[in-house]
Amino acid sequence: MREIISVTPIIAFLFLLGACHQNRKTEKLNEPERPNILLIAVDDLNDWIGILGGHPQAKTPHMDRLARRGVLFSNAHCQAPVCNPSRASIMTSLYPSTTGIYFLNPDITESPIASKNVVMPKRFQQEGYDVFAAGKLFHNGKGINETHIPNYAGQFGGFGPMPKEKISTYPGHPLWDWGVYPERDEQMPDYQIASWAEEHLAEKQDQPFWMGVGFYRPHVPQFAPQKWFDLYPLESLELPKTIARDLEDISSYGISITREKHVSPTHDWVLENDEWKPLVQSYLACVSFVDEQVGRVINALDNGDYGDNTYVVLFSDHGFHIGEKERHAKRSLWEDGSRVPMIIMGPGIPEGKVCNKPVQLLDIYPTLLELSGLEHDSKHEGNSLVPLLQNTEVEWPHYARTSFGPGNYAIVSEDYRFIQYRDGSEEFYDHKSDPNEWYNQVGNAKYEAVVQQHRDQIPQLWHPILGKGSTGHLSYQASEHK
Repeated sequence: MREIISVTPIIAFLFLLGACHQNRKTEKLNEPERPNILLIAVDDLNDWIGILGGHPQAKTPHMDRLARRGVLFSNAHCQAPVCNPSRASIMTSLYPSTTGIYFLNPDITESPIASKNVVMPKRFQQEGYDVFAAGKLFHNGKGINETHIPNYAGQFGGFGPMPKEKISTYPGHPLWDWGVYPERDEQMPDYQIASWAEEHLAEKQDQPFWMGVGFYRPHVPQFAPQKWFDLYPLESLELPKTIARDLEDISSYGISITREKHVSPTHDWVLENDEWKPLVQSYLACVSFVDEQVGRVINALDNGDYGDNTYVVLFSDHGFHIGEKERHAKRSLWEDGSRVPMIIMGPGIPEGKVCNKPVQLLDIYPTLLELSGLEHDSKHEGNSLVPLLQNTEVEWPHYARTSFGPGNYAIVSEDYRFIQYRDGSEEFYDHKSDPNEWYNQVGNAKYEAVVQQHRDQIPQLWHPILGKGSTGHLSYQASEHK
């Protein structure tokens, strides 16, 4: 009898242990499957895609199709019109004025503030995601992507391939070149990056994944094979809309900060050498080429096992001028410099919606955390866009902010852009009547109250400039002493 009494509690304990184990197993089976993340970055892409209408002849069927499958943010803006600070802001959800990263250097690791934030790919790795990427997600400096992205596959040639001699007659920086090169798509790094993505999306993944695909075009050199140039015959190509004397109502500082010590061709050089149409053609050819690579990645996602449970975010790091405001390249606080394509697609997101609320690239990180059911980071300065994904017309009290060095800011709302420069000069544009930003209304009494509302968004404190020696640093210093 004594033996039976001693064994019975053990049997009961084992039964309860087994029941608890089974309950935990059942609970695990009933847990919702965590979504995957596919981040697609396109370098230097402005609004010259079909669905945004930035250029009436732009042919981008794949990005247009992606937008029709999700939400297109038509009023999205970068936090700096330069690659490095923009991408640092995206991956930390911090403004340049917070981190001190304003120009092409330094890296996140050298900012006392930014280095304390967990960058996006490492946060998802901490949450149990398989993380991998290829191409340009962070800035393209030596070892930067390798530092911040686990399982980074490489640049696949980056901005190459490069011809032995420049194609264009522009005598400046070697990256500033444009024309037909090379012969085949397969020779382009972006094609190889898309191939890498296709292979990974066809593989069996044991964990949810965070996948980054960073394309290099249409960043200079604006090279693409002949077939992409054939889409845009020079004889029928349209130039961007501009007006004469567009800079007359802009301060000398506002002009200097967008021109001093820059490496891109001046608009005067472009006109004197009859290169405006070739530049437009090259840019559009590169946009259509990279659109094809985006399409390959999306098709691979659809054809694999993960299309129904993956959030896709496509964005560009900043805009690009091609003659607007009598200039070329990035590095401006105007619409052409800060506005970017941004599309979010995935499970539960309505299809074919367009949101005109002002949003920012630093909103991407907190948005993906919420979509993935992960805890938000209180250090983030961006806002989750989930409310806008649910209802594009919901009340949205936030503005978008772009800076090019301390004291130079653009503040964007749904209908207006306000710019304040370090010397105190200002600009104000009403996008309802002036979408091209041709007429500075800052002195118009009609707008006095709304100008002040935007002026109130200017940060009163900012981090000193970190790094030195880049074109942005030099331009900022030259404008200070102009």
